[in-house]
Amino acid sequence: MKPLKQLPIQSLPFLGIEQISKEVHSITKVISSRRCNEFPILRLPFLAIEEIFKTMHPIEIKKINFSMISKRTRTVAKLMSFYSKYSIHLFVENFKLFIGLYGTNEMVACTYIMTSEEHMDGKIEEKEHKGYINRRVYNYSKDPAEEWKQLCLHVLDIFKKKTIHYLSMQMDTYVNQNVSLIDFLKANVKSVNECRVNQWYPENNVDENFAYFLNNITINNKLDSLLHTENYYFDGQIPKNLKELHIHNSEWIGYDKLLEIDCKSLFLGYDRISNEQWNLFIKKWIAMETHLNLERLQLKYRELDVFRDCVLYDIPHEVVHKGVKRTLISFLNRKAKISGGIDIRRIDGKTATFIAQYNVFIMSIH
Repeated sequence: MKPLKQLPIQSLPFLGIEQISKEVHSITKVISSRRCNEFPILRLPFLAIEEIFKTMHPIEIKKINFSMISKRTRTVAKLMSFYSKYSIHLFVENFKLFIGLYGTNEMVACTYIMTSEEHMDGKIEEKEHKGYINRRVYNYSKDPAEEWKQLCLHVLDIFKKKTIHYLSMQMDTYVNQNVSLIDFLKANVKSVNECRVNQWYPENNVDENFAYFLNNITINNKLDSLLHTENYYFDGQIPKNLKELHIHNSEWIGYDKLLEIDCKSLFLGYDRISNEQWNLFIKKWIAMETHLNLERLQLKYRELDVFRDCVLYDIPHEVVHKGVKRTLISFLNRKAKISGGIDIRRIDGKTATFIAQYNVFIMSIH
């Protein structure tokens, strides 16, 4: 194959000559700037800039001060096409506010932490464990919540995110600002994929704030509540179509509230549901009148024989021999080999197997 002939620049159209001249000028500036150990990335062509950004992990990306960058830099950053590989995690807990940027498979993460502790300003912590790297950068502020909001806006804008991957909120950390924080999230975040809510002190009543949170934040996949809600008349609206719903202190979940729940995997630490009501629930499930999407229900431990006698007394069922092993969705929502159990069947042919293991009681549907 003959080598390509060199193309004389003079034969190009004027606009082509002008563009080449500009690029050569940019490269010359880049080379000369190396003498002072600087690399002006923004002087490179856009595709080159994008390739450089693609090689950065979250810790390097986080070195950019999103609140201080120029309008031109912000415009270039927003044109990047690879930001989808990063996920944003928000935390309001331990009397601090966090903004986390996580890379692919969450192997590398960097978190900005807003704190009212002045001695923590500028402190950097970095931990590495089994290939995972996590860096924390502390920022002092007289008004952490407000500065957290402003940085959130910059990060959401730069990374073109409308959905937050993970949100953790401690309801009694910033009690007087809970409504303001929830309103901010409602106004600027379309939805949250996974959410965890808890509280620092069990005796604090956060029912009103929790209800306001549920009624204003859209949760797509998972809700994990460790709140100490005991009010039977709690009026928060539990999200529909969840993949997972974990309510550890579920004393407020009665029979009527149970029927309102719609998710694939449900965990109730405690409940106020009687054996007679569980009997009615199972009959409704068999008749396909409730929980059509349910794949797994986990409750506090109870003996299979007692459950059979007190709940399944008038429901057709089959006790499976312990020598029979099947792969079912079990503890921690994982598939496992299960021996025995008690089977019931729904009118569409689906089977629910009741099993007792690892100090929990599970209804696994297959």
